[in-house]
Amino acid sequence: MDERVLAERLITYDTSTADGLRTAAGFVKGWLEARDIPVTGRDFDGLPVVLADVGPADGRCVILHGHLDVVPAHEGQFAPRVEGDRLIGRGAYDMKGALAAMMCAVKDVADDAQVRVRFVCVPDEESEDVENRSTDALVQEGLRADFALTGEPTDLHIGVQAKGVLAVRVEVHGTAAHGSTPWLGDNAILKANDVFRRIETLPFSRQSSDLFDRPSINIARVIGGDAFNKVPDRCTIDVDIRYLPNQDPGEILAQIRAIGDVRIVKTFQRAPATVARNNPYVLALRDAVGRSLRGEALSVGRDGASDVISFLEAGVPAVEFGPVGGGHHGPEEWVSISSLERYRRALCDFVIGLPAQLAGEDLDAPALRAVQGGLA
Repeated sequence: MDERVLAERLITYDTSTADGLRTAAGFVKGWLEARDIPVTGRDFDGLPVVLADVGPADGRCVILHGHLDVVPAHEGQFAPRVEGDRLIGRGAYDMKGALAAMMCAVKDVADDAQVRVRFVCVPDEESEDVENRSTDALVQEGLRADFALTGEPTDLHIGVQAKGVLAVRVEVHGTAAHGSTPWLGDNAILKANDVFRRIETLPFSRQSSDLFDRPSINIARVIGGDAFNKVPDRCTIDVDIRYLPNQDPGEILAQIRAIGDVRIVKTFQRAPATVARNNPYVLALRDAVGRSLRGEALSVGRDGASDVISFLEAGVPAVEFGPVGGGHHGPEEWVSISSLERYRRALCDFVIGLPAQLAGEDLDAPALRAVQGGLA
């Protein structure tokens, strides 16, 4: 089974649901076992985690990390279709295409005598429960490697930075009145909209860094009003801020509080991810990618957060690296079929060529600066 056919099969599972995740994980486990790859599994909060290891136990170790879960989709998006070079369907780009190529690559390098490859497939990267993730738990339980790679969308570039996450729940108060006389009240929903527009123009929103031109600010949820015929006197908004590696989330929160007439009732922070571009494993991956496509494998910054931070915080150098595509989380999500083949080949070239690439490198040198950014 090639990576395209395998990706199509994975897309057919509705892995926005627990039942779909269990069925899809069973398929992944069975596919690997049918190819004589040792597989173990475990549950995390009732959802399946699939783990597989190939190669020598005492060699250099690389983690290939991916997730099966997807955001919810409309009817028909779990029926994959092909248009030219595009494989279209929910999760094609984020990240079932990459996951399929990783599975194939694990089989391709299974007999390599020098590098151990640990395949890690998790069910909850897209979960809203950002404080309770299976990758964090695995790392806390001792999952380690010399290098980790997660297959998030990067268009065959190497993601050496990712923005941090600052989720802020803001409560805005108004004055209730009868719905027929709104001028006698102070509409909290309208005030909340004004608050969000002011957040978008705060000083932190205009800052940039070497790989990012600005932070990302999104209003993700609005909760307000309790009766049709009443001017709402309370509104809560959830604001999703992806801040830059050179920004301090504490300062961002201070700027929001300074707006006045707002109350921050809850926050969550996940640090930005940064790995040195001259890390020997990053350089080895760059060289392997360069053998699979024309041009330089650029180091890029990723707007979205991912599980890569779990490895970085444990001192494991880690990057995001995935195939070409677009529209993730949208109605026409797609992945380039030809890039899946190049992606698979790049992974294999990286693993097989790693010992030669690392020969003579001082791997004890502090090439990794795992996490940057302030604390809230």
